[in-house]
Amino acid sequence: MQSKEVALVTGANQGIGLQIAKDLASHGLTVVVGSRNLERGEAAAKTIHGDAHAVQLDVTDTASIAAAAARIRNEFGRLDVLINNAAISNTSFRPGMTVEEYAKSTRPSVVSLDEVRAVWETNVFGALAVYQAMLPLLREAPHARIVNVSSGVGSLTANSDPSFPYRRIFGPGYAASKTALNAMTVAMAIELESTGIKVNAVTPGYTKTALNNYSGTETVEEGAAEAVRVALLGPDSPTGAFTHATMGTIPW
Repeated sequence: MQSKEVALVTGANQGIGLQIAKDLASHGLTVVVGSRNLERGEAAAKTIHGDAHAVQLDVTDTASIAAAAARIRNEFGRLDVLINNAAISNTSFRPGMTVEEYAKSTRPSVVSLDEVRAVWETNVFGALAVYQAMLPLLREAPHARIVNVSSGVGSLTANSDPSFPYRRIFGPGYAASKTALNAMTVAMAIELESTGIKVNAVTPGYTKTALNNYSGTETVEEGAAEAVRVALLGPDSPTGAFTHATMGTIPW
């Protein structure tokens, strides 16, 4: 077993996930870049200054997840940090479509159930499947940390406020999948609270990534910051929290 801490970042071949991987590597961690497409993952790993390795990881494929867990155990012998970052925002966003137009097409009365299932398969069930597969390794770590990359648009408290600026886009797809991920975070934290493993959710903010056709207002460096901060917290850090880099604690 190697002496350096090992972090797995899912969906790390681009965007926020890649930036998280770069930042963790810069702090001396060995980083495993999870990517559905291994070639893209390997290309991304080469851009990271530090100890980075790509692994084929499709969070919707149980065999792929199991193979990734086996490789991490066999190659590194440990896993200290899990960043559940892999996510999709939609399957039907057309070029030139505005966020408002997409929001109208995904309202509860008209949204495609196949669209909702596809988004939840990655954003919710994928995160849970990776958690289950990696937990045996995480339990063996001195003080493991799990960070679920969520979104402020999933906050039920915020969406209950008519003045919340993103309330108009809350729907059964992406936004509600992040609400479910928040609930999953609390469930994981409760399950593991006696073990010392910390489980927290973070929101990167509206970040310029492929997820939103680069329409965001924050850079990937800004978007990755809170996930990295929480991933590097010590054994006395909180668990079951939902935070943002500048806004602090976000209401569930």
